[in-house]
Amino acid sequence: MIADRPLDLDAVQAFVRIAELGSFTRAAEAMQTTQAAVSLKLKRLEERLGMRLLERSPRYVQLSAHGTTFLDHARDLLAAHDRALAAFAGQRQRLTLGISDHVAGPELPALIARMNAQDPQLLIEIRIGSSGDLLQAYDRRELDAVLARLHTDRRDGQLLAEELFGWFASPHWQHRAGEPLPVATMTESCGVRALASQLLDAAGIPWTEAFVGGGVSAVVAAVMAGLGVAALAPRMLPLGAMDVGAKLGLPELPRLPILLHSRVKSERGRDALMGLSAAFRSLMRG
Repeated sequence: MIADRPLDLDAVQAFVRIAELGSFTRAAEAMQTTQAAVSLKLKRLEERLGMRLLERSPRYVQLSAHGTTFLDHARDLLAAHDRALAAFAGQRQRLTLGISDHVAGPELPALIARMNAQDPQLLIEIRIGSSGDLLQAYDRRELDAVLARLHTDRRDGQLLAEELFGWFASPHWQHRAGEPLPVATMTESCGVRALASQLLDAAGIPWTEAFVGGGVSAVVAAVMAGLGVAALAPRMLPLGAMDVGAKLGLPELPRLPILLHSRVKSERGRDALMGLSAAFRSLMRG
């Protein structure tokens, strides 16, 4: 029988992070602590409840039947704790975050939901744009943090991941022999566009703009409509898109680093960004 001694909120948070991220290592990254500390917190929570919450092996971590039942209650407990603190915190704290269009991708709703679940009382304002434009806004102190691809002569951020790019086209698209390569791109402020054009020029491959979009979703739509090829990360494209780089003899695209630039000082803001970083690393690891 469970005694009346209250639960350790840090241990409950550790359990929720492990369950959400599927890894002790990633949970430790999100909580800015060590894997050993997270393991100890979970062990004490399981001992306190008198039940096993997670099944773990060297290859996987998954919820036990008890863990599945406890997870929603654990989230409710943490949310109630946050609401109690917020009642005396006065004005809601705001975090203004810029995310590069080439980084956001289809997983953006899940990443935002993860940040909100971590701190529902933190007001998160997100701006999507090109890496160059967002970093200029960051330098003007209009943004608290930016998640962007490595920009020219810009190495002041924290490396989160490196992502493979390829030359993608619709499965029904055919390049007409003797004609310049039709390329779908973003606007000139896009670093990926600049890199792709430099590589094509260096390889002596004639090319022409077939489409210029204001965002990655527009470029993807142009590619799938058969307007030409584009330099994109595979996760941005629907099933069926084909990497035609090798077939057409196009220059190989490098893995492009993704960096977090931040001037956030508050503990709540840093915790939210750490959670976002851990979730993004988990996404990149597949």
